[in-house]
Amino acid sequence: MASADHAGLPFAVVDKKAAVLTVYLGNGQLVGYTPVLLGADPGDRAVPGVGDRTQSGQLRKGDRVTTAGRFVSEPGRNLAGEAVVWIDYDSALAIHRLRPGRSQQNRATRLASADPQARRVSDGCVVVPVAFYEAVVAPVLGRSRAVVYVMPEAGGAADQPLVPSDA
Repeated sequence: MASADHAGLPFAVVDKKAAVLTVYLGNGQLVGYTPVLLGADPGDRAVPGVGDRTQSGQLRKGDRVTTAGRFVSEPGRNLAGEAVVWIDYDSALAIHRLRPGRSQQNRATRLASADPQARRVSDGCVVVPVAFYEAVVAPVLGRSRAVVYVMPEAGGAADQPLVPSDA
């Protein structure tokens, strides 16, 4: 907030070590936070070509990384027409709700786990509970551009998780 790096836009912080997403209004007011599912593969950088492989369903070992960095996000839709918040469109990195399907029960169980490592199962996207997406992500990040900070898991990040003190 002190640096005004977010330029008055709403912003979110993805704490990869704690596997938590925290969302703020442009004035710094906390809107909410939630456990999230993150990329199954460790790392902080996108592998070249991962966006194309994600869209074609051709992911390889090491592709499922939640990329760290500062991103200007945009609301949009995925190939299925589902509303998402694109963190980095070129690498197919988005915030989206937990999707129905074969893996939903396993992912819902993992999302509820207190162990951040158990929540490392996505293809790289930041996956949030449906209710959180509808109540927080869609109205705050899903209407216009925002800033998303994805904290690195290796080096450079504070040792303490970025979870609000009332969490």
